[in-house]
Parts: sequence; C-alpha cells; structure tokens
Amino acid sequence: MDLKDFKKLEETLIQVGLRIAKRGEGALFVVGEVEYKPLVKQSVPPFKVVENPKLLETLALMDGAVIINKEGFLEAYGVMIKSTSVFKNYGTRHSAAISAAKDDNFVLIISEEDRKLRILQKGKMIMQIDGLQKDVEKSVDKMVGVLASVGAGTIGVIGTSLLLPGLGLAFIPGVVLFGSAYYLSKIMHKRR
Repeated sequence: MDLKDFKKLEETLIQVGLRIAKRGEGALFVVGEVEYKPLVKQSVPPFKVVENPKLLETLALMDGAVIINKEGFLEAYGVMIKSTSVFKNYGTRHSAAISAAKDDNFVLIISEEDRKLRILQKGKMIMQIDGLQKDVEKSVDKMVGVLASVGAGTIGVIGTSLLLPGLGLAFIPGVVLFGSAYYLSKIMHKRR
C-alpha cells in the first residue's frame, strides 16, 4: 500500500473511531500482523475497509479486535489478541493494543470510559484524540498528516496544542501528540 492509500486508511479508522467514541462505546483496530484467536465465526468476507466504513464500524462494535492487513482489507473481527504487555492503569483492551503495537503495526484503540482514541506504534502511544472535543472530526486530515511526519522525527505537545517544526505552531484542539521531550525542548528554546 502506498503512502496516499495508507493515509486514507488512517483517516477512515479515525473517523469511524470518533463516531464510536461519541456514542460511548469502545473498539480496537490493528493494521498489520498480530497473533489472535477468533471469538466469533468469521462470516463476513474480506473487504477494503475504506470503501465500506459503515460495515467496519458495525464489526468493530463486536467484542474483540478488528484486524486489517497492510493492503487495507479486513482480515478478521471479533478476535482476541494475545497480550504480551500491560498498558499500566488501563484495561485488557489497552493491554491487547500495546501488545499489537509492534514493528510497523498501526493500532487505534477507542476507550468507552473516557471517549478518547489512542494511536499506538512501535510499542508506544503516539497520539491521543478527545472524541468529545467539538468539531474534532474536521481536523482528521491534519492528524493524519502529523502521523505521516512522526516517522520523520516530528513529535511534541504543549497541552492540546500541537507543535509541527516544519510548519510552525499549529493548533489541533483535542489532540495530544506524545514523543521526544528533548526534541520539543530544543524547538521551544529556539522560539524564545
């Protein structure tokens, strides 16, 4: 999958995740390879998730995770991911998410308790989105742009203000980006 298609996939997952969060429900999406065990009979054939977000949303509301392959096709739903890590102070869905966030997997977890979306990669949380923030869905394209730049070393947060070194200071209300405090402090020091 090329970068443009992957960004469209991330955008679709975040939009679906925001709808789920606003209703106070939870879900877990994993894009990539992960060890899992089906909890339900897999009766829905694979489909390209960006072409059918409504069906994706319906399947995500089942107990268990949704697995999407690197080409953007649904691989499985209603599955239990083998947890190998613990996401401290969170429940079993978060532990499954941190366990699945290995290598180049993209993991999006929607918490029913606090209605936040958390994006994890390489064993770490890299972004948190407040599903209750007013008009947050209008900034999804900006969020996806930031996610693309994370691989290039761009990361920082000041409250809910997002710092993009290449573009200056951009505000995305309701979004917190986690990462290198050292890099952030160097940029902030330069701005003074």
